[in-house]
Amino acid sequence: MDYSTKAAEAFRRGYNCSQAVAVAFCDLLGLTESQAARMASSFGGGMGRMREVCGGVSGMLLVAGMLYGYDTPGDDTAKKQHYTLVQSLAGQFREKAGSIVCREILKNPPSDPNPTPRTDDFYAKRPCVRMVALAASILEGYIRENPPRQTGFAWESPETAQEISK
Repeated sequence: MDYSTKAAEAFRRGYNCSQAVAVAFCDLLGLTESQAARMASSFGGGMGRMREVCGGVSGMLLVAGMLYGYDTPGDDTAKKQHYTLVQSLAGQFREKAGSIVCREILKNPPSDPNPTPRTDDFYAKRPCVRMVALAASILEGYIRENPPRQTGFAWESPETAQEISK
């Protein structure tokens, strides 16, 4: 199963958009599903349903940070490289979805802290399943072309590296 399908299925199971993307990649992150979901829980609905940056994009960038981010304070070269990646991934999403802003993607619904009931009508009208699948697909493509080279994570094993590059 590909990561876009995993993300769409996670969203259909009830995870928010950001959680769905993070949960889809938890195997590469070395996190449990619960840990990935908690890490991304604040970013659904455009950050706590404030309709800002799409949660799918936030989830994609959270995972990208875990896989490719920098952690040395003052490392301006690493920061620049990572921000270039962030801008590229977000740009690809924007190109395909028309925006990275939740309220624009959803055609300006009101901000509301209450969860929207997940009914058949919700899934028929909302593009959220497609957005989480798109975000996961963009990141998966990048990972296939650029296998992560970090330490201490699940992708360090040769078996995982081979699986990623397929």
